[in-house]
Amino acid sequence: MLLRRHCLAMMMLALTGWATGSHAQTPSQAWPVKPVRLVVGLAPGGLVDMLARTVQPHLAEALKQTVIVENRGGAGGNVAGAEVVRNGGDNHTFLLNPSTTESVNPLMFASMPFDPQRDLRPVALLANSQLFLFVRSSLGVDTLEAFVEYARKQSNPLNYGSAGNGTTPHLAGELLKQATGMQATHAPYRGVAPAIQDLAAGQIDFAFGPATVFPMVQAGKLKVLAVASRQRAAVAPDIRTFSEAGIDGVFADSLFGVYAAAGTRDDVVDRMNGEINKVLARPEIKARFLDAGAEALPLSAADYAARVQDEKKLFAPLMKSLGLKEQ
Repeated sequence: MLLRRHCLAMMMLALTGWATGSHAQTPSQAWPVKPVRLVVGLAPGGLVDMLARTVQPHLAEALKQTVIVENRGGAGGNVAGAEVVRNGGDNHTFLLNPSTTESVNPLMFASMPFDPQRDLRPVALLANSQLFLFVRSSLGVDTLEAFVEYARKQSNPLNYGSAGNGTTPHLAGELLKQATGMQATHAPYRGVAPAIQDLAAGQIDFAFGPATVFPMVQAGKLKVLAVASRQRAAVAPDIRTFSEAGIDGVFADSLFGVYAAAGTRDDVVDRMNGEINKVLARPEIKARFLDAGAEALPLSAADYAARVQDEKKLFAPLMKSLGLKEQ
């Protein structure tokens, strides 16, 4: 009788496992059991790489496992995203990419190696980097209002640089044109740094960039006129938003989020979100991020996903009007 009951119990467990499918959640299973990979969709040495390497040792300590930061730049983050999707079944591979992977790339690239909605799931928001409007000092304007008036009076459009087509500095420039009626010609660069260098050299007239550009303002090479966000930046609270100057709709925060492949276990995503948020809440991490021009923002995965949906609503009509397409 005991043997019969044991057999029946084993049959019930087997049927339960079959019914829940191959992706059954097993919260009791130890995790992580091997090194955790954080694949960064941008080149080494940039802001996102620095943020990743700032949290890396703290995350490794919390997880009691090695955390490897791996840079795989290219195609607006698509190369890194494809790598994470390809290895997503291991529950140990994560993506750190701009949120434009979801909100802009599907509209800009003729084909993508993965579908962000189908193949990725949000884990956490690592940071928000607010963008500022910088102009060359030789332009002779000191306020946002004076800049817009100057731009409207020019017979030839001004030139502005960005980190590349479809990046938030590019979209910020287009939102500014849309909101003010001013004309400007876009010059895409391979990153914010070369665009800012040309701006300081007088090769272009304005650009949107992060707070890391402020030393050039202090050196007198550039002027900063506004922040393209819904609120003033903690790193520069004296700089007005566009809305405060009467120009609405110029919002281009750069969100950097952590993602997992769609098949990643729920308990793994929950644990990763919790540990990342604990790291982000540390005063020394907040200070380090702020020094780099970014704000550490502990959020739930659902709250981060909601922010990206808001971003889509803002950027999608603009992308369609621009008609940008990359191969």
